[in-house]
Amino acid sequence: MGSMIVRGLSAQDKSWLRNESKRLGVSMEELMRRFIRERREQAACRLSLPEAFREHFGPEHGVELPQRTRYGYRPLGFPDEGGA
Repeated sequence: MGSMIVRGLSAQDKSWLRNESKRLGVSMEELMRRFIRERREQAACRLSLPEAFREHFGPEHGVELPQRTRYGYRPLGFPDEGGA
């Protein structure tokens, strides 16, 4: 197992951490392990970008688009200017 030292922790944060660990009946070290584990599990459950798009813009949330014509190309036409 590795070890980690946290420097620059504010007095308020340290006090909160101490009180929270006391309230839960665990050490400050164990409380930090739980926080890290919880965040790691949340990150693992996050949707990938394609999954997020599918969830928010999928068939049940989208609109019906017309069938695309061949490459969307329409030839450009100019009206006759009548004798020029």
